[in-house]
Amino acid sequence: MISITDKTLQDLQFPTVLETISDGCNTDIGKEKALQIKPFRDKEELMQALMQTSEYVSSFENNNAIPNHGFDAISHEIKFLAIEDSFLEVGSFRKIANLSSTTNVLLNFLKKFDDYYPNLNARASRVELTKDIITAIDAIVDKYGEIKDNASPALSGIRQNMNLVRGKVNQSFGVALTQYNGLGYLDDIKESFVQNRRVLAVLAMYRRKVKGSILGSSKTGSIAYIEPEATLKYSRELANLEYEEKEEITRILKNLSNVIRPYLPLLIEYQDFLSDIDVVAGKAKYANRINGILPAITEERRLFFREAYHPILYLNNKQKKEVTHPQTIELKQENRIIVISGPNAGGKTISLKTVGLLQLMLQSGILIPVHERSETFLFDRILTDIGDNQSIENHLSTYSYRLKNMNYFLKKCNNKTMFLIDEFGTGSDPELGGALAEIFLEEFYHREAFGIITTHYSNLKILANELPYATNANMMFDEKSLEPMYKLALGQAGSSFTFEVAQKNGIPFGLINRAKKKIEVGKVRFDKTIATLQKERSKLEKTSLNLKEEETRAREESKKMENINTKIQQKLESYQELYDSNQKIIYIGQKIDDIAEKYFNNKNKKELIEEFLKIVEIENSKRKKATPKEVKAKVEKKKEIIAEVQVKVEEIRKEKKEKKLKPVVEKPKPILKVGDRVRMLDGRSVGSIDSIEKNKATVNYGIFTSKVSLDELELVEAVKK
Repeated sequence: MISITDKTLQDLQFPTVLETISDGCNTDIGKEKALQIKPFRDKEELMQALMQTSEYVSSFENNNAIPNHGFDAISHEIKFLAIEDSFLEVGSFRKIANLSSTTNVLLNFLKKFDDYYPNLNARASRVELTKDIITAIDAIVDKYGEIKDNASPALSGIRQNMNLVRGKVNQSFGVALTQYNGLGYLDDIKESFVQNRRVLAVLAMYRRKVKGSILGSSKTGSIAYIEPEATLKYSRELANLEYEEKEEITRILKNLSNVIRPYLPLLIEYQDFLSDIDVVAGKAKYANRINGILPAITEERRLFFREAYHPILYLNNKQKKEVTHPQTIELKQENRIIVISGPNAGGKTISLKTVGLLQLMLQSGILIPVHERSETFLFDRILTDIGDNQSIENHLSTYSYRLKNMNYFLKKCNNKTMFLIDEFGTGSDPELGGALAEIFLEEFYHREAFGIITTHYSNLKILANELPYATNANMMFDEKSLEPMYKLALGQAGSSFTFEVAQKNGIPFGLINRAKKKIEVGKVRFDKTIATLQKERSKLEKTSLNLKEEETRAREESKKMENINTKIQQKLESYQELYDSNQKIIYIGQKIDDIAEKYFNNKNKKELIEEFLKIVEIENSKRKKATPKEVKAKVEKKKEIIAEVQVKVEEIRKEKKEKKLKPVVEKPKPILKVGDRVRMLDGRSVGSIDSIEKNKATVNYGIFTSKVSLDELELVEAVKK
């Protein structure tokens, strides 16, 4: 059973988070509910709350935004409807109709978009959808909150008569106004209203000459306000009709109240549903501000908060445009207690509070600002001892209070508990308090509780190093500027940098040396060793980061070189194919030249045709009939190769021009003779020399021969050597 005390909520500043969420709610009931948020006792309810908030956050980015769910509270109306024979005012019915309409719209929307908002729709599906309330109210009350004329036949007749009488009142008053104004009995203002009745503004000296009822006079007494006698009769008739109208409206409202009264439980449910959605919206807005997400909730006993931010600090720093440093903390079965040490104002308490507050928020259905690969499990209890906590009312000192708190920890601590203790062991003699704190830590450890403590006590740092499933951690400090880096480093205890910080803050060096002589030499050496190790760790981390960056760059360069090498290989193969094709064309050209020369000498057409056919048949035997697609692809590829060759030729020409500018020492060329195995300087095909005439050699490639300049050939043996 999950049970977290109010003291833990206060220690971790949970009410401050709730106040921010409350500010994001639209309704007064929603604001009140947000302030009452507590950690869930049931895991299933918790997961539903987390998923609902997560779904609402997603609505900020998708095209199916959740419709408005604001409403005017009807708590007053609910109380009155619960009383028999009571009736509501007309404005209250308009509020009830608006509440019902808003609920129906939201229920229909969530049902339609169940794929987007399954958990919100699951909550909505528990609420009954009905239009009877809206229909009943709309038949009586218009959209401006007034009773309609046709609300009842009697009211319709009364209001028709009222309109007729009002016409007679205005007509009779107009006649009197014209008559007495012509006689000069009226003041310049001529008329006014008294007691919501139209009256003549008669000069005081003529008040006896005007027939009617005096309803008042001006402050100076110079004007008498008189209702004309002819109008008076109709005014009385109108007053009677107004009374009848009021009575009829009361009767209609009583009937309507009786119609709506059976829906009282549903109206309570509507208000509860909309206020719950308002709280979800408030949590979603808060999550959006702090970049909150839902990490994985596991059954395995592991807490891993990666790049976690303290939400209150994050929002405060964001307002001040300052940087907030995230922390990465992991607790698991093999590493269940972390002892954080280091200088004051280095961020130890913030790191401890970050873990506690985020876990508390998550178990209360609030998304938290961590990396998406974070995960945690649910604790039955979160025990905290943070701050001074001196109790004046109970006459307890700081240490007495802390001992009382430790006693409570010992009663409740088990393997489903997380404890958070700030400045563990302080408040008493360092040696005696430290020894007792050491025993407490061992007890928590043996009970397999998860926990984080902060301390300056060396014996606790040593104990954390000795216990297999506990570890030291320190808040990193810049060794040059002696400024805190607000970064938690696991695996090593931290120095308090007591003397270094004192020196930085202007304490004379002589006084610091005197202080060093007052304490044990071993303690100074131990603290100095820790400080040195911490500095070395900081340097190693920087070096590690640099090496990782270098490794990343080297991998990127390697990939680039592989891509370039692949492209070059492909181009070389394309050039070889083009060269072989050209050599073949040259060979066919030479054959045709030989045939043409024979025909020139003997004019034998039959022999000419036979030779041509022989060449064509030989070439056709090597060919395969290509499809139109293959032909087209071949043409395109040839164009690409030719274009690449042209670019390469231009590059070669530029290189040759550059080489011409530089003196080149030519190597002596080997003397070629018949029978040598040779190949072209820029080719792959190897052949043998059949004959040499002047500066040209006939090279036999097996299936064809070619005449090539001796300057373009090289010995294959020379290449091998």
